[in-house]
Amino acid sequence: MTSAPHSKALELFGAGGPISQALSRYESRAGQIQMADAVFRALAEERVVLCEAGTGTGKTLAYLVPALLSGKKVVVSTATRALQEQIFKKDLPLIAKALGKTPEVALMKGLSNYVCKRRYREFLVSEAASQPGKSRRLRLLQTFVETSVSGDLAEAEGLAEDDDLWPHVTSSSDTRVGPNCPYYDECFVTRMKRDAERAQLIVVNHHLFFADLALRGPHPGRVLPDYAAVIFDEAHQLEDIATMFFGASVSSSGVERLARDFEHIPALGGPLFSVASGVRLAEQVRQAATGFWVALRSLLPAGESRLTLERDVWSKDLARFWHGLDAALEALALGCDSLRGRVSEGSIDRGSAREALEVVARRAQTLRQDLAVVVEGGPGRVTWLEVAERSLKLVSTPVEVRSTLRERVFDVIGPVVLTSATLSTAESREPVVAPFSYIRARLGIDDDLAVEELRVPSPFEYEKAALLYIARGLPEPNQPAFINAAVLQIEELVRITLGGCFVLCTSVRSMRLIHAALERKLSGYSVLLQGSRSKTLLLEQFREQKNAVLVATMSFWQGVDVPGRALRLVVIEKLPFPVPSEPILRARSQVLEEQGKNPFMELFVPQAAITLKQGFGRLIRTQDDRGIVALLDERAVTRSYGKKLLGALPPVRRAETIAEVAEFWRKLGKMSGESAAD
Repeated sequence: MTSAPHSKALELFGAGGPISQALSRYESRAGQIQMADAVFRALAEERVVLCEAGTGTGKTLAYLVPALLSGKKVVVSTATRALQEQIFKKDLPLIAKALGKTPEVALMKGLSNYVCKRRYREFLVSEAASQPGKSRRLRLLQTFVETSVSGDLAEAEGLAEDDDLWPHVTSSSDTRVGPNCPYYDECFVTRMKRDAERAQLIVVNHHLFFADLALRGPHPGRVLPDYAAVIFDEAHQLEDIATMFFGASVSSSGVERLARDFEHIPALGGPLFSVASGVRLAEQVRQAATGFWVALRSLLPAGESRLTLERDVWSKDLARFWHGLDAALEALALGCDSLRGRVSEGSIDRGSAREALEVVARRAQTLRQDLAVVVEGGPGRVTWLEVAERSLKLVSTPVEVRSTLRERVFDVIGPVVLTSATLSTAESREPVVAPFSYIRARLGIDDDLAVEELRVPSPFEYEKAALLYIARGLPEPNQPAFINAAVLQIEELVRITLGGCFVLCTSVRSMRLIHAALERKLSGYSVLLQGSRSKTLLLEQFREQKNAVLVATMSFWQGVDVPGRALRLVVIEKLPFPVPSEPILRARSQVLEEQGKNPFMELFVPQAAITLKQGFGRLIRTQDDRGIVALLDERAVTRSYGKKLLGALPPVRRAETIAEVAEFWRKLGKMSGESAAD
């Protein structure tokens, strides 16, 4: 007779159980057992679970163990690639050892995380590869491609995650040729997909999950194998990521990439192939795209990087540029079909070239469809133009995705588990009434669904382990003098703890300014910058050096785990309010206003509270961790909404002077019998 889920959770996670025997320093925790119990029930009874599990609960094991024992094919979806890798490389091997099993598991990332061997070979003989300054990086790339088992960019030594080589050699749905590719059997992506088909548990990220879900709508495509259940970790990010994938976008870099990839098709160099016709088609697309983007950019006010576009913006003149680009893309697609039949019989990679031409034709038609969706808009959608570092981008997304998520996830999949350390916005000390009302409203988890809710508090004694320092007297964060004042504060704090610091910024601009200033001021310290290497390699370097300072933006606010002495100071530059000028937030604010609600309190404050909790949560990861969280934004104590933001954090001692911080750190060192930075 099969034991009830609760007894199974006790058996596995209780004192003396297989988990405790396999893991050193394991402590049986009531919260972890409670959560595992809920996940067992969800998987057995096909229901929804909402679980806020405080840091240190052991939530990852609490959902992975039931998933592996369920007998179902389960997708575990995380917010970040770093958390994916932690689950796959660290947590799953530990569980397999504890359970005495060797489960089939797989790691899947988006295609752009993998080198495409076909594109890599084509790039090596292209003119772009011979440009000055690339030789050293090309050698590193060659070594990586020839020695890597996975082809995953995160494992590439010596190449930054934003290196300009990657766009030339990585895979994508646009550039995949298929089984006729000469590299198909040895392809990194082919291997990854085959592993996923065999696996009982697949670890993905939210971007990949929703890319797959979007394809499963009216289209017959898919990215992931079919599955029976899904577990969302870091589920507080679902709304924003889902919104991206149920929208449409067209970028100037995407159009240029299409033209460039068309020109790089090997058969265009064949002696019997009409090179001139190919060049002409690509140039037509470029010329039409230039006119289109120049016309759009002229709409942007000086100094602005983003503009919401109303339906009537597509005037007669602007529509002319749109139709010109549409016609050029159609001509390219038709040209590809014609050229496929004219590929030289003697050309190299003849079959591959024909497949590549078919892929380019399909991409051109997809771009036409996306362009039409963006231009035509429609009720319940918001459309905008934005300027990125190297590209212009047109985007159209739904304002709300609650109904889509209800129809495509909660009504279809069956067992769905949503967990995070920050799912509720309720204050940690208050009696909890409907703590998940915000997330339920945003995601379409209505009362008629079978839903189990639970909040599992952290087992950590934050009042002993941590200090929250709120700087007073700094300029307002929107004032020019703020950055310099913040840097001086960070320098003082780093010298107190002797490094071991994350500086979490709310914008790329702030990150770069603060990093540059700290590099000048903190001689003797390794001051790292997000983006200079892959996140995985940056974290490895940070852990190894023990006294490093890492300056980063939002991707390091969550899903990053640095337990132990390496991280002892977390500096939060300012309160992480979402940018009010972002078109999607403006549109959602307008919806709330029409409902007679206050957008700032209903939307901006809850989002800031969740993000602040995430940033705070980077510090204390184990029972032995000690440290300081510094918030350089006094609005947390001077504005009325500050109580809600700070109240959502774990109970912790507070300080408002550097002297108090130094004294706290001195006492920590004295209590441990060593220097607090050792």
